[in-house]
Amino acid sequence: MNTAPVFVSRLVGLPLYAPDGSPVGKLSDVVLGHPAPASPPPVVGFVAEVQRRQIFVGSNRVGELDVTGARLVVGTVDLRRFRLRTGEMLVRKDLFDQRVGREVINDVAIRLVAGEARSWDVAGVSLVSSGLIRRRRTGRLTGSDVLAELFPTTVVAQQVSSLREMNAADAATAVVTMTETDRMAVAEAMGNEELAELLEELPEEEGRRLLESLDVERAADVLEEMEADDAADLLGDMQLAEREEVLAAMDPTEAQILRRLVEYSPESAGGLMNPYPVILGPTATVAEALAHIRDPDLAAAEAAHVFVCEAPLETPTGKYLGPVGFQRLLREPPSTPLARCLDEGPAMVPPELAMSELARRLAQYDVVAVPVCDSHGRLLGTVSVDDVLDHLLPTGWRRR
Repeated sequence: MNTAPVFVSRLVGLPLYAPDGSPVGKLSDVVLGHPAPASPPPVVGFVAEVQRRQIFVGSNRVGELDVTGARLVVGTVDLRRFRLRTGEMLVRKDLFDQRVGREVINDVAIRLVAGEARSWDVAGVSLVSSGLIRRRRTGRLTGSDVLAELFPTTVVAQQVSSLREMNAADAATAVVTMTETDRMAVAEAMGNEELAELLEELPEEEGRRLLESLDVERAADVLEEMEADDAADLLGDMQLAEREEVLAAMDPTEAQILRRLVEYSPESAGGLMNPYPVILGPTATVAEALAHIRDPDLAAAEAAHVFVCEAPLETPTGKYLGPVGFQRLLREPPSTPLARCLDEGPAMVPPELAMSELARRLAQYDVVAVPVCDSHGRLLGTVSVDDVLDHLLPTGWRRR
C-alpha cells in the first residue's frame, strides 16, 4: 500500500473497488472523528456514492487507498444512507473553505497511521489566502492542530474521542463506570466497528442492555462486526422474538452461523468457539499459510495455528487433519505442503464439552487454541485460551 499522504480533493470521485477489483461506487468524502488532545483527527471512514445513495464505509473495511481509488477487504457494504454521528465532521462538506485566521482550508491530507493496518489520520492541512474562489492544488501546508477548534465540543464527543485513544479492554473498563444515560449516548455516537469492539469487552449483561438500546438495523450491523462467539453470547441472552428480529436483519450467511452457535450452551466449547479460524487444505504451502497468519486483523491466538482440513474449507469443513503451529511454519521451507507439517497438537473436542474440562485441556497441552469437531470429524471452530479466560473471570471484574 502507498503510505504517502493523500489529499482528500484528489480522492473525491475516484472509484471504490470490491476485493476482486470490480467497481462498487465512487468516493465522495472522508469522515473525521473528534481529535484527542495533542493528536490528529482520526479517519473513521469514507462516504461513497453507491446506487445513487451516499453510504458509509468504515476505515477498517478499506485495504488500499491511493490516487487510483480505494479497495475493500470485504465484499459487502451497508447500503443504508450515511448519517453523521456526534463529534464527526466531513472533510469536503464541513471543512473545505472554513476560515482559519486570515486563511481558508483549501485541502486536507490523510495518511496511513504508522504500525497500524487500515487506519488513517490527518497528516496536514492546506491553507490559502481568503478570497480565492477556485480551489488551488497547492497551498501553505500546516499541521492538523488547526482543525481542533472547528470540531463540536460536546461532552459526548469528548468522551468518544477519549475512548478512541484506549484499547478496547481499557475502553470497556471506562464505559462500565459511566451512568446508563451516558453509556447510551456514547454508543449512539460511536461507529459500528468501534461499538462492536467495545461490546466484545463489556460484561455480557451490560453489553446486552447496550445492544438492546439500538434500533434493530444498527444492532444487526454491530453484531456483524463482532467476533461470532461474542455476538452469539449477546443474542443468547435476548428474548427469542427480539433475537429473531435482529437475525432477520443481518446478512443471511452471518445469521446462519450465529443461529448455530446460539444452540450451544455458553459454558461449552460450542458456545465459546470461533467459527472463523485460519483453515487451509493439505496441499497449501507453508508460504501460503504464513501469508494468511500475517493478517494484522487476526488476534494473536488466532494466528498461532493454521488448521488443515479437507474441502470444504469453511466450517463445518471436510475431515479435520490437524494443526500447524506458526513456529513450525517458520522452520519449514516455503514450498512444503502443509500435509507434511502437521503437529500432534491437542485432540479435537466435541462442541458439548464443558468449559471447565476445556480449560483443563488447554493447560494440560500448553496450547493457545483447541479444535472443536462434530461426530464426523469435521472442524466446527476453535476455542482459544482468551475466550475461556473471559468466561472464568468473576462477574464485574472490570470494576475492581
